[in-house]
Amino acid sequence: MNGTTTLKSLVAIAFPCLLLAGPVGAQARYPDKPVTIVVPFAAGGPSDALARAVAQQMTKSLGQQFIVENVGGAGGTIGLNKVVKAAPDGYTLGFGTNGTHVANVALYKKLPYDPQKDFVPIGLIGSAPLVLLARSSLPVSNLKEFVDYVRVNRAKMSYRSAGTGSISHAGCVMLLSALKADVIHAPYRGVGPAMNDLMGGQIDFMCDQTTTALPQIAGGKIKAVAALSAQRVPQLPGVATAAESGYAGIDLRSWNALFVPKGTPATIVTTLQDGLANALRNQDFATQMQKVGVEVASGKGAAPGAVTDLISHGIATEVPELKTRVEYLD
Repeated sequence: MNGTTTLKSLVAIAFPCLLLAGPVGAQARYPDKPVTIVVPFAAGGPSDALARAVAQQMTKSLGQQFIVENVGGAGGTIGLNKVVKAAPDGYTLGFGTNGTHVANVALYKKLPYDPQKDFVPIGLIGSAPLVLLARSSLPVSNLKEFVDYVRVNRAKMSYRSAGTGSISHAGCVMLLSALKADVIHAPYRGVGPAMNDLMGGQIDFMCDQTTTALPQIAGGKIKAVAALSAQRVPQLPGVATAAESGYAGIDLRSWNALFVPKGTPATIVTTLQDGLANALRNQDFATQMQKVGVEVASGKGAAPGAVTDLISHGIATEVPELKTRVEYLD
């Protein structure tokens, strides 16, 4: 066999291999199909609204559709358990909060996931202050009047939340602990039903973030009694903080982040982190979030390490206090 024949033979063998290499390389690109963000709460609540806004920006950022799937129940544990059990291939993301990753450690005896070991954080999306909300007919206009009213009427009062373990539940637990008051709690399956009953006057109050409450406050359907954050809420400049009302040390915010299951390849994690970072830098997104009271994370504050620190700090400082206020759930 001469050199020319040998070269032709090698080309004949190599050419089909090159043809095969094209599709294989294309398939390795991520993402090459829709990505699901599991929101562990019912549709219509603040987490759902924020996740859908993020999904829209991630779709633009990474050129593939990001869709939201609501898997509510048990304070977010059902939805996040689905994320933990999903294939670690980057196509199932989890939307987590300080309710799912901190409060639930205190509120459930047996969590189906370990918030510190079973997830890899993609990044922090942002945070929103909590506000003490009351039915429009509750005869109080500030936190001092609220406390006085609770002391006289707490036996017949009730508050609702988006579910046991949700930030709306944990927030009220922390608030009532500071106020040294006990009021009956009944969980709902999502903020939407709780907000509807608050507007209808069936319940007395709830603690929730500004994301979905601002339109109801502006419409006079509910009233904002106090900002539960360190500073006044810019969108509610006339509502005093708890500290201004004589209850220093109350600073309650809801933070939100994206996660993937542990074991997800580092290259995919990096792609998602870059995609989220690009999404958060979008000015239209930032403006949209500002209108509903969400402070969009940026720089080091949006990094995965910031999420890890928030979880660690919350478990170390908030969980012990929550445990003193509530009994474990099965």
